[in-house]
Amino acid sequence: MLARVIFSCLLFDNSAMHAQETTPLTEIFHSTQSANLPTAMMLRSGEGILEISHRFLPPISDGPDVLWGLDGPAYNRLGLGFAVTDKLLLGVLRSSLEDNLEVNTKVHLAQKNGTRPWVASAVLGSSWDFESNSQDLRTEVYLQLIWNTLLTDKIAIGVVPSLLRGVSEEGLIRTDFGFGLNGQLYVSRRINLIAEWIATEARSATPNDVGTFGIEFRTRGHFFKILLSNQVRMNPSQYLVGSPFGLHPKEWRLGFNVIRILRF
Repeated sequence: MLARVIFSCLLFDNSAMHAQETTPLTEIFHSTQSANLPTAMMLRSGEGILEISHRFLPPISDGPDVLWGLDGPAYNRLGLGFAVTDKLLLGVLRSSLEDNLEVNTKVHLAQKNGTRPWVASAVLGSSWDFESNSQDLRTEVYLQLIWNTLLTDKIAIGVVPSLLRGVSEEGLIRTDFGFGLNGQLYVSRRINLIAEWIATEARSATPNDVGTFGIEFRTRGHFFKILLSNQVRMNPSQYLVGSPFGLHPKEWRLGFNVIRILRF
């Protein structure tokens, strides 16, 4: 019943959606995130965002016995955000994996309009693992710099260098560097193809880089993303340390993101 109520809210188009728009924002990617990586896209002042995402644990190679992974189980992520200004977005997100709670701040840095536009933003966040086996609450901090541009009218790309400072499997303080690269092909006004790669420093439990492909359906106020990935970890403090699953086709899993822009 709760899932039905949430889904009904996501599909509801209120009259504010038709209100006169303020000054247009520079858009490279229309959504504030690709699959896992953030984009430089900001919201307008006073807007909010609601995200519900799933990553299914069984690989699609398990076949019809698990409905190609859709029978689950799955990790869930719920996120809420609010644009204080056009250049400042605050967010709070929770992943069911390790009961990971995150707060972050996204800031617009610079942009260039014209025939070859680009936009730069940054995200600073902190997270806590409430299911950690340690007696001390494990805290991690990350910084992501985002640069997006258009190669053509139909192809957008982004680079996301990232730093994560947290605790390793051995209990030691460790700083990891990750480099994200994402792209989007605009097939039509409503349909886009997504590709994403995150190179990470190998850890013993998560030794593999992250690859993701997907399709995005854009409707009025919504983004529906159906994804195929070797990664089931969704919060930045989780996916920036890599994936436990390899890039072999037998390791790919299904996932989805549902994002709703809230205009009050």
